[in-house]
Parts: sequence; structure tokens; C-alpha cells
Amino acid sequence: MIASAALPFSMQAIVLLIASNVFMTMAWYGHLRNLASSPWYVAALASWGIALAEYLLQVPANRIGYRQAGFSVAQLKIVQEVITLSVFVPFAALYLREPLKLDYLWAALCMVGAVYFMFRSA
Repeated sequence: MIASAALPFSMQAIVLLIASNVFMTMAWYGHLRNLASSPWYVAALASWGIALAEYLLQVPANRIGYRQAGFSVAQLKIVQEVITLSVFVPFAALYLREPLKLDYLWAALCMVGAVYFMFRSA
């Protein structure tokens, strides 16, 4: 468990966003491997259950990030997108057994630019 006094608010928000994104990535894509032979509505119901855990982490992460850490909404969004790519690539490679592509690197470099532009005036 994270001791809230031990981490700055910005890190609390980021850690919660990382955890929430792990759940969301599993909700969105895990059924492609686990429930591939099940009807789509079974996968949707399972994904909704997983997504609930994601929201229980994501909502407080955004509130902490916005209210206590002082991130703008745009900054929170770009942080979330960087985390999404950082979680998705290993998930796709390790869990879904998708091949790694150089395109992931190019996408990550574009994200570095996006982070720069969102945070340069902060």
C-alpha cells in the first residue's frame, strides 16, 4: 500500500494511473486471448468487471493529479497516454504474443514531443 505522505501528489497520481492502466489494458485486450472462443457479450461483461477496478483507481488519480498536484487536464491526459503506451507494448508482446515493432519506438518519440509541448509552459 502506498503511504500517501511518503509520495508527492504528482507521483501518487502517476502510480495510480499506471495501476489503472494495467486493469484497462486487460479489460480492453485481455479477452482477445482469454475469451477468444466466447461470445462477445461474455467478453464485454468480463471487461466491464475489470474496468470497474480501473475506474476505482483512475478517478482518484485524476482528482489527486488535478487538485493536489496541480496538473492541467491536458497534462493529465498526455501523462495517461504515455502510460498507456508504456503498459500496452509489454502487454502486447508478452501477454498477447504480438511481435515488437519499430513503430512502437516512433510512437514513443512522438509522445516525448507531446509531453514536451504540454509541460513546457508549466
